[in-house]
Amino acid sequence: MSDPTGPHSDATAHPAVSVVMPVLNEGPHLEAAVAQVLAQDYPGEFEVVLALGPSTDDTDAVAARLAARDDRVRTVANPSGRTPSALNAAISASRHDIVVRVDGHAEIPADYLSTAVRTLAETGADNVGGIMQAVGRTDFERAVACAMRSRIGVGGGTFHLGGTAGPVDTVYLGAFRRSALDRVGGYDERYTRTQDWHLNLKLRQSGGTVWFTPDMAVTYRPRSTVGALARQYLQYGRWRRVVIREHPGTANARYLAAPTMVVGTTAAAALGAVWAPALVVPAAYAAGVTVGGLVISAGESLGTRLRTPVALATMHWAWGVGFLTSRGVPSEPDPA
Repeated sequence: MSDPTGPHSDATAHPAVSVVMPVLNEGPHLEAAVAQVLAQDYPGEFEVVLALGPSTDDTDAVAARLAARDDRVRTVANPSGRTPSALNAAISASRHDIVVRVDGHAEIPADYLSTAVRTLAETGADNVGGIMQAVGRTDFERAVACAMRSRIGVGGGTFHLGGTAGPVDTVYLGAFRRSALDRVGGYDERYTRTQDWHLNLKLRQSGGTVWFTPDMAVTYRPRSTVGALARQYLQYGRWRRVVIREHPGTANARYLAAPTMVVGTTAAAALGAVWAPALVVPAAYAAGVTVGGLVISAGESLGTRLRTPVALATMHWAWGVGFLTSRGVPSEPDPA
């Protein structure tokens, strides 16, 4: 059967789409997230498959209400509560040849599905995605958003910083051809974090293309406390090292910068106890983060600007420590 999204296909311009959503403890956000999907301007058929983990809030009740209200919404169980397992379960239960991932607290524009389908058709890519547009509400969340949108915060990454359309290593969330997901076996359920990056690596290694377009932007709400941000980036660092252990060729300066900083700064601070000139290293880092934070938060409120260096340092140190303390490649999925 010909691919309905092929760049030279004469088939329908509006192929059916399956939207898959991993859901765990999303009671306060789920109804709004699903409503944004159902309100899409896409003229073709689409469904929404919610993979429900073992939530401790009213998520399941909200999901049941949504499914009863609109027959485009269906649910599937995800007993482990883990994101890659949820995605695979939702994909297996879905019915259509284009699969679009949306998170349970995501905020997508009305033309998101239309843009995704059009971009798949125009590029012939296996996966297309856009910008993880960090937007905060509180001073600290806005500080984290400033850090996430800057090179000194995340080191790079088109889906964080934006850029021109074209092939990339990875994108945020993603809209896939089912044939491509089948080709690589879906998400690797060993990966608690970085499962998106790992899937996109497999797609590229199998000869496929991952395509970035700035026309697909998803609003992302940053963590609201230092502790939550530190836990998030600790996990990012740990799982990035897992990927690098399994795929050494993916290591680069961006991923090694934070652990190198942690080792160098810690060693210099310890040496400074007996040789004071060594303290210039941690002092230089502190000055750099402070000045950099003030620069990237220009135009924000004073409260946000004062918190941006804290957000930067938290991201750097948590990521670096996570990388340095990471275990090897897991043979079995971690518990939720």
